[in-house]
Amino acid sequence: MVLPPFSLVPLRYLAASSCLVLAACGPVNVINKPLHPQKAEYVLYEWHDDYGPGKLKINIDLTEQRATYRRGDRVVGWSYVATGKEGHGTPSGSYRITEKIEDKHSNRYGWIEDEWGNVTNGDATPGTKVPAGERYVPAPMPFWMRITGGGIGMHAGVIPRPGETASHGCIRLPKEFAPTLFEAVEVGTPVTIEN
Repeated sequence: MVLPPFSLVPLRYLAASSCLVLAACGPVNVINKPLHPQKAEYVLYEWHDDYGPGKLKINIDLTEQRATYRRGDRVVGWSYVATGKEGHGTPSGSYRITEKIEDKHSNRYGWIEDEWGNVTNGDATPGTKVPAGERYVPAPMPFWMRITGGGIGMHAGVIPRPGETASHGCIRLPKEFAPTLFEAVEVGTPVTIEN
């Protein structure tokens, strides 16, 4: 069958044939997926301090890698922490916050980076040999709250896998939460660390 020129084809034939073409060429049983699926994220902390009666107390559970915050007898919050990894354990015991420094850098640990800022050694100390053209960078420890004379404290840091150790002995707090806790504690706030 020969069809007449395009201008003479009734619209109903064009509409019907285009539906057939579209239906035949279209995908079948497609599941719509986002191009970049969202990763599930952990809730790293909760804070509900009423700043009512009672002093703040901190309890850190090394097994669970979680801290619980109490004011008097009331639980006012919790957070994940990242304490000392193997070979750099966080000591258990009863302590008090003895120092607060908002912008501190480690005098023991850091990393080495090249001239473009790429980390070439992520586990360096001030005594690590630095290759030519690179530099040693002391690790930042923002919102520092010292608890031992030997350099152990709480500070903002990365918690790469909630529930697992990751630090050189300090107690890392979620970055978004550390400023809140820093403001709530005072020198003398008790900190208990348990296995």
